[in-house]
Amino acid sequence: MTDSSSLYAQLLEKIGEVADIRHALALLQWDQEVFMPPKGAHARGLQLATLSGLEHRLFTDVETRRLIDALRGRTDLSPEQTALVRETAHDLDRAVRIPESLVRLFAEAQSRAYEEWVEARRASDFRRFQPHLKTMVDLSREKAEYLGYAESPYDALLDEYERGMTASKLRPIFDTLAARQSVLVARIAESTHHPDASWLDQEWNEHAQIQFCEEVLRDMGYDFEAGRQDKSVHPFTTTFDVQDVRITTRVNPRDFLSALSSSVHEGGHALYEQGLPLEFRRTALADAPSLGLHESQSRLWENIIGRSHPFFRRYLPRLRELFPGQLDQVTSAEMYRAANRVAPSLIRVDADECTYNLHVILRFEIETALIEGSIRPEHVPELWNSKMRVYLGVDVPDDAHGCLQDIHWAHGSFGYFPTYALGNLYAAQLMEQVKKDLPNVWGGVERGAFAELLVWLRDRVHRHGRMKNSAEIIEAATGLPPSPEPFLRYLEEKYAVLYPV
Repeated sequence: MTDSSSLYAQLLEKIGEVADIRHALALLQWDQEVFMPPKGAHARGLQLATLSGLEHRLFTDVETRRLIDALRGRTDLSPEQTALVRETAHDLDRAVRIPESLVRLFAEAQSRAYEEWVEARRASDFRRFQPHLKTMVDLSREKAEYLGYAESPYDALLDEYERGMTASKLRPIFDTLAARQSVLVARIAESTHHPDASWLDQEWNEHAQIQFCEEVLRDMGYDFEAGRQDKSVHPFTTTFDVQDVRITTRVNPRDFLSALSSSVHEGGHALYEQGLPLEFRRTALADAPSLGLHESQSRLWENIIGRSHPFFRRYLPRLRELFPGQLDQVTSAEMYRAANRVAPSLIRVDADECTYNLHVILRFEIETALIEGSIRPEHVPELWNSKMRVYLGVDVPDDAHGCLQDIHWAHGSFGYFPTYALGNLYAAQLMEQVKKDLPNVWGGVERGAFAELLVWLRDRVHRHGRMKNSAEIIEAATGLPPSPEPFLRYLEEKYAVLYPV
């Protein structure tokens, strides 16, 4: 019998090569969304299809299975080695169900859909994107059939982002959130203490916005020697290695808080990636166990920290230096209230904390209906607009501000949206424990000293990678299983002060 150390070394070499191809794919996709000229789209689609096929073929060949089968159950492996075998086996079990031909088709269609989404969004014309959405839905449904499911084809896709979660498990969680948050939003609407955010309606220098965002990212602990920030149509984080984690943002010349929120949000994702152990690189362990847990980091930094009063007390003096004369009459309290104003809005990424989950629930309902086949792509704009009126009471003026605002369906990422809401829940539960363990955490925020908070997150969340699942990480960090109650408590307590009746 071959000894475990030799077999494990062979497995590391094998999956390391697979990881290298995946990261090369990620680099091509990052370039497509950041720097690639429009006429490069056709060739890029072919390149992505070729590499996706090669990655799939290399990962799913008989040698990978042989090594996993030979290592599974061995008692002389370390806990990290056992976890790596387990997680690689999980990924392989999913991958072998999908034929290489579908992997190639998906990658090429994804590239075309992204380019058409950009143009359709620019022209605010859903009809231009509609055939590509149909293609992505059809391919995703085919993928779900190969993967298999017990209840809904949507579950097979959702499992890729939030393992073990299903549509039937999500619905009662979302029903609770919708009911409690709707009551809160209605109460806020009755308040006479609405913030004055008229001071935001100015021209904010783009270069100064970017400079400020990068200063905040550095204070948070984002390592610019292991990453960079660029602009893209839709902000995102991408990882090529633990020491190469890149983010993007987008700038609104009429609202500097938009770029700040985007940068801090993506910075939270990036801190997670940069905090993964170096020894996990090029393996399945160098990742979060779910996108919901990953999203908890971005939402914790963006909302709980980045929209707090201590945060604005810290950074208002610097903002006055970067935007001379524009904030001289604005106090930190006014800035804090403006950053937390509650008003139903059209755009998910700009939504306040009280209404954000309603945006997610709307998308969840539409994409489950698409994948289950109860609606067709041509129904999306009308359904989107009607749900926006029901959930948020707003009328959608055009497709760009409606069903074309997100990139996810162009990527074929059906099942991704629910993780944003789950991330809000996980973030609030983690922050409740942070305040118990670090009683001076807000003093650190007011000094721009985030190291203590980052060390806590690295220890309780980041360092585990995929050694544990999300529920295990949350319970180990907080002493309780995941629950929506901490998030609802956080909202109700925060906004009772901001919007007294």
